Amino acid sequence: MIAHIDLLIIALYLTAMVVIGLIVKKRAARNLDGYFLGGKKLPWYMLGLSDASGMFDISGTMWMVYLAFVYGLKSLWVPWLWPVFNQIFMMVYLSMWLRRSNARTGAEWIRTRFGFGNGAGLSHGVVICYAVIGVVGFLCYGFIGVGKFIAVFLPWDVVSNFVPFQVDPAYVPHIYGIFFTSIATFYVIMGGMEGIVWADALQFTIMTISGITIAVTAINSVSPEMLAARVPAGWDTPFFGWELGLDWSHHLPALMDKISGDQYGLFAIFVMMMLFKGIFFSMAGPAPSYDMQKILACRNPREASLMSASVSVFLLFPRYLMIMGFTVLAVVFFSDDFGQMGSAIDFETILPRAINQFSYAGLTGLLLASLLAAFISTFASTVNAAPAYLINDVYLRYINPTASGKTQIRATYLISLAVVVLSTVIGFFLQDINSILQWIVSALYGGYIAANVLKWHWWRFNGHGFFWGMVSGILAAMVTPLLFPDTLPLYYFPVMLVISLTGCIVGTYSTPPVDEETLIEFYVRVRPWGCWGPVAEKAMKRYPGLMPNKHFKRDMANIAVGIVWQCSLTLLPMYIVLQYHLPLLSTILVLGITTLILKKNWYDKMNREVIEYDNFMASIGKNTPQPELEKSVA
Repeated sequence: MIAHIDLLIIALYLTAMVVIGLIVKKRAARNLDGYFLGGKKLPWYMLGLSDASGMFDISGTMWMVYLAFVYGLKSLWVPWLWPVFNQIFMMVYLSMWLRRSNARTGAEWIRTRFGFGNGAGLSHGVVICYAVIGVVGFLCYGFIGVGKFIAVFLPWDVVSNFVPFQVDPAYVPHIYGIFFTSIATFYVIMGGMEGIVWADALQFTIMTISGITIAVTAINSVSPEMLAARVPAGWDTPFFGWELGLDWSHHLPALMDKISGDQYGLFAIFVMMMLFKGIFFSMAGPAPSYDMQKILACRNPREASLMSASVSVFLLFPRYLMIMGFTVLAVVFFSDDFGQMGSAIDFETILPRAINQFSYAGLTGLLLASLLAAFISTFASTVNAAPAYLINDVYLRYINPTASGKTQIRATYLISLAVVVLSTVIGFFLQDINSILQWIVSALYGGYIAANVLKWHWWRFNGHGFFWGMVSGILAAMVTPLLFPDTLPLYYFPVMLVISLTGCIVGTYSTPPVDEETLIEFYVRVRPWGCWGPVAEKAMKRYPGLMPNKHFKRDMANIAVGIVWQCSLTLLPMYIVLQYHLPLLSTILVLGITTLILKKNWYDKMNREVIEYDNFMASIGKNTPQPELEKSVA
């Protein structure tokens, strides 16, 4: 049971979210750029903070607590499944390439690459479907997840005394879910991107304070000696051999079955497969979701790169303070209880148990507010992504192209509300929402990679190739798990990649290439490296001063250094909580060296090249000013 002061803290937080939406409503309602992209006037560090806040979600944090409990510091590598280092690729070059398009959504960006023919229309449509299905799936998952989380701390028999209706216990999480998603939906609809960013700043502050509080509690409650007595040898190091090498049989034997079920035993092969998949996934660029919207909302391409760089800085330190704080407390104080559970260990109980056992009145409210903030931040950014596609790429293109600014904003309100209602209804009727979500995401991501790598790096690739690559990859991702039901999806990723790549190549060579004008315009504006030889030659003949991008090797070197830099940012809070002084000093040293290299070889050179790029684009009359804002309709 939570105290009155805790309820007051939560109420103040929720009230602040509503107030932020009302304050920025007038600015958000000016036009679609203002609503979906904050008018492209928000500073990069605010967008980076908002992006980091959107990634600080409840379910992901709890999964990472489980990983840290079982695998210790070796859990550093498992998020490469996403992959977490895609932010480094975007920092080094992809965010800049994407922002140079001046597009409003990922689907609109497709037009800048493939033009307006039949193939471009097909690729445009499949991106819209991909984005909307992904958004609805994530909203369903979040709707149920937050309801179940709150139900642990706020039993319905207490709340029922204040409401005039009865609820079946099975639907209590749904009622809580409706309440909290309504708060998030209100400030998203009212404030748009700017409301999300300012709300995320407040939410991230709360989450950071909570992460530091949990870490301090763990440091004061657990000594390195107490922890060492509860974990197997090798748990406290990120380094590994061919095999995982963690023997829990003398501490928690049930975890050996868990490790076997996860299929992480041959850890070196597992990490290599994650790296193989992660490189391709990262080179594909961001998926059409809130991450892409934050990049497109940046004021210019340089700030887009800086925004992506800041995400790792903002996110990793406070999040891993919280993760390792919960992990250390759970390992030392909950291991005996977990031992009695046998194979029925439920790691999702770590968070509520830790809050109940180690917090007090006031702190409990802060922790609950922070975890609600983690949910609402992710939910809000996701809600903002779907209407951006449905309004910009469907409504204005096919339904009402001449809609006034005021009509566009009103349609955005309605579509945002409709998307939330749809996801809520689905959440009521689906029993196993997590497995449904995983199926959707796996299928979508299976079709995403090959087509989206080629669109950046191969001039001959066209809209038909993109469409058939996406479709064949999605179908392969649906069928392959049925053929290999007991195999980790990571291990059959190469099969899905080959099938999707085949669809890309067949679709491309069975249809004509993209028209020359579109390709030259794209190359001159975006300036990608890769297989662009024929287009580059024609572009340089037309614009003699054009300098092709020859920085592939430098970018790859910066990515390698950037991944080490990001790993150091992750290890730093982990060693702080573990109170390992020598490894902590070594991590700080590596972090300092990699930061200096990136400063010299990425940041400084990027600044010089931005000036050269802007000067050249201005000289040929293709400078990239911010799109002129439409007349205010507020």
